[in-house]
Parts: sequence; C-alpha cells; structure tokens
Amino acid sequence: MIDVQALQGCRVLDIATFLAGPFCATQLGEFGAEVIKVELPGVGDATRRFGTMTECGDSLPWLSESRNKKCITLDLRKPDGVALLKRLVEKSDVLIENFQPGTLEKWGLGWDILSAVNPRLIMVRISGYGQTGPYKDRPGFGRIGNAFGGLSFLAGYPDRAPVTPGSATIPDYMAGIYGAMGTLLAMQAREKTGRGQMVDIGLYEPIFRILDELAPAFQHKGFVRQRMGPGTVNVVPHSHYPTKDGRWIAIACTNDKIFSRLAEAMGRPDLAGLESWGPLAHRERDREKVDETVAAWTATYDRTDLMQVCETNQVPCGPVYAIDEIFEDPHYAARGNILRVQDPRVGELAVPNLVPRLSETPGAVHWLGEALGAHNDEIYRCMLGLDDVEMARLRDIGAI
Repeated sequence: MIDVQALQGCRVLDIATFLAGPFCATQLGEFGAEVIKVELPGVGDATRRFGTMTECGDSLPWLSESRNKKCITLDLRKPDGVALLKRLVEKSDVLIENFQPGTLEKWGLGWDILSAVNPRLIMVRISGYGQTGPYKDRPGFGRIGNAFGGLSFLAGYPDRAPVTPGSATIPDYMAGIYGAMGTLLAMQAREKTGRGQMVDIGLYEPIFRILDELAPAFQHKGFVRQRMGPGTVNVVPHSHYPTKDGRWIAIACTNDKIFSRLAEAMGRPDLAGLESWGPLAHRERDREKVDETVAAWTATYDRTDLMQVCETNQVPCGPVYAIDEIFEDPHYAARGNILRVQDPRVGELAVPNLVPRLSETPGAVHWLGEALGAHNDEIYRCMLGLDDVEMARLRDIGAI
C-alpha cells in the first residue's frame, strides 16, 4: 500500500446544495481531494436540516455525507462574495454546483467567466434537467428525477399507483456518482489538453441510463414495460419470496440451468422438464403460477434454513435485509462496510464506508460534517491571505 491518496493535491470547491452536487464532492474528498464546502452565511446547506436531527444542531445526513469537507461561509449574491469565489477558483481544480440553470450566470459566475479566471477549471453542473433543453429552467428534486427518468413507473404493482423506488434520493446519489466520474474523465483529458471543461448532468439522466433494455425494447418492438411488483422482466422465477419466519428471500434464476437447480432443491426435478417449466419461454408463459409454486415452497422454511438449501444447490439467493439485519451480518462486518467514526460533536456515529476500495491508494474518512464556517480562518487567512481587518469587514457586510 502506498502512503498517498489517489486525488491528493486536487482542490475542489463545493458550492452545491442538498445532495447531488455535494455527494459528487464527497466522493472526491474520500479519495484525497481537498474539498472546500461553500455555504450561505447564517443559513448553510439545506442538508444540515434534512433528516434526523442530532444534539449538535446538524442532521445525520449532513454528518455522514459532508465527511472530509472544509466548511466556509460565503454569500455569492454579494460583489465581495463573487470576488472571493473567483480568487478561490484561481487556486482550485474543480467547482461543483447544482443551482437552477442561470443562477450562477445571474451572479456573474457562469462557465464563461470562471473558465476565463482559470482555464484549467473543471466545472460540474448538476440540475433537474441539465443546462440545455426546453425544461432546463424547471426545478428538480430526486423524486422528479425518478419519475421523469422512467424508474418510478416501473416500481410497484400493476394494479396500484407507482411507488417510490426504494428512495427518492436515488437520482441525487446517482448524479453525484456520474458527476465524480465526469470529473475524473475531465481530469484525464486536462492532462492531454491543458484545459478544463464543463460536466453537465440532469438528475433524470443517470436514472434513464440504468434502465437496461427499456429504450431499445420500445424502439425495436414497441414494448412498454409495466409494473411487475418484485418480479423481473425476461426471467422467472426472479423475485422476493416469503419464508416461514415472516421474512423474505431474494431468488434469481437467470437461466434454465439455474432453474433446474432450484427444481432439484424443491424436490421437484420434474418442473425443469422440457414439457414443464424447463424452457424460459414456458416459465414466462406461466409466470404467475411459477412464482406461486416457488413461494409455496419457500414458505415452508425459515429463512436461514432456506438460504442453506439454496446455497447447497447453487441457487443464487439473498436475504431481503432491513437495516438492523445489516448491522448484525458477519459479511458486512468482515468487509468493513459500516464505518464507525468518533465525532467531537455527537460521539461515535456509524456511516456507510467508502466505495470502491483501492488496494494501493485507498480512501479514508478523516472527519464527519463540520459546523457552519468551521474552516473560515484556515481558508481565508492561510489560503487567500486575508488579514484581521479584511476578515472583520467581510463579516460586517455579511459576505462571509
């Protein structure tokens, strides 16, 4: 292992709010980038007040998702705030924002201006619908991204309203991931060209990107996939099934060979015969009956015993976990997926550990989300060289 982090020496300005843009910055900070989190004086990022609040006055999402960030306050609506941000941009590699399109331009901080200040700047812009197109001025949140991106329509049962697909924040996290990937790609390109570039992401776009064959199936066959509950198009049995102890198990038979193994495990090898459900086309034809048959079998076992039966027969399976079960699972423990961090404001806090894991230059969590303006002195005095008089003046006018 090398005693260096992959993005060490990279400086990121996170002027975004809530989750999508900030999560992009968080991932870069986890792997060594110096992330300077810019927030409105006296107000801060909305994430500080989103979710479960803690005794320190900031929320659990803030503490978890603002890890490794240096927090400063700066009012970008004021001329002095604009001037200070430009000075920070001169010394930075990346700027991340997720305001509605046109907001930064209104403040005199558009891409044309910032790229002139620093031609090597990489600017990540995440918004509801992207920087172009007829809907670019519409506000957007994760729930809208799920809906407009095509995922919400698929979530739930066919005879009921579409439901939230797990979490309304999936598009925010996905956009953050793609934003981080775009940053790394732009950094690679900058090594070749010497110039930065803009990364433009609409919240709905990562959702649309991961919908497997939905687009080509519609274009090629005119097929509009409908809600299927826990089932999966093109394969069956491939769903969630009940167990005797009131829990659920996920079973995935993605081909005829695996279904044959399941049939053996069920003590019904005949089900995998050519005249029965051996061919996928036959299982698709009788999808409801197949799932009912598998569910009747799984309901005769406690989940732990059923897992053993499936694993013995090499049938892909997994428990449908609630969060308390995740905390008890030995595999999560062995992989270190749950990281416990000592925070001076709230004590020990369990947070999701880093992804991905690098063998030579792993990332790290050095601290959790800090108090509003915690690093003002470090950044403004040490990085920009402001003196006491200037710091006092900027505070007096509300610029910092």
